[in-house]
Amino acid sequence: MKKGYVQIYTGNGKGKTTAALGLALRAAGAGFKVFIAQFLKQGDYSEIKALAKFKDQITVEQYGLGKFVMGKPSTEDVEAGRQGYNRLIEILKNGEHDLVIAEEANVAMMCTILTEQDLLNLIEAKPEQTELIITGRGATKSLIDKADLVTEMQEIKHYYKQGVMARVGIEK
Repeated sequence: MKKGYVQIYTGNGKGKTTAALGLALRAAGAGFKVFIAQFLKQGDYSEIKALAKFKDQITVEQYGLGKFVMGKPSTEDVEAGRQGYNRLIEILKNGEHDLVIAEEANVAMMCTILTEQDLLNLIEAKPEQTELIITGRGATKSLIDKADLVTEMQEIKHYYKQGVMARVGIEK
C-alpha cells in the first residue's frame, strides 16, 4: 500500500493553483482518481474546460459564488464553503480518490468561511493512501506543522503591477 502525504502550496506569489492542477494532471496520467474542490470560485475557467477532458479520472466541484469576499462573508458565501468542506470530508472518508485537492481552502479560512480547525480536520480525515493538497495564501503555522511538504510561492515581480489584468489561458 502506498502512503499519501499532505502538501500545502501557499504564499503571495503566482502558481499555487497551477502547481496543484499540474499534480492533478500527472496523477491522472498515472491512472489515479482525483477530486478537486474549488473554494470561492464559480465559473467556466480555462482549467475547468481542460480538466473536463479527464472527467473519468478528475472530478472538479466549485464551492463559491464567483466573487471576491471582502469583509464579513455573506451567509451564502459561508453556506457554499460549508457545502464544500462537508463534501471534502465525505470524499476523504470514502477513500476512493488517490489525490484530493482543497483549492483556495487557506483563503476560505482567511475569509472566515472555513476555520483552521476545519482544515486540520481534513488532514485528520485523510486516509493513509490518499495525497491531500491544500492551496491558497495564508497557511497557518498549525497547518504548516501538520503538512509533509510546504511550498511558499514568493512574488518577486508581477506584471499585474504594470496594469496587466488576468489573461485567459494564463491566469484564468
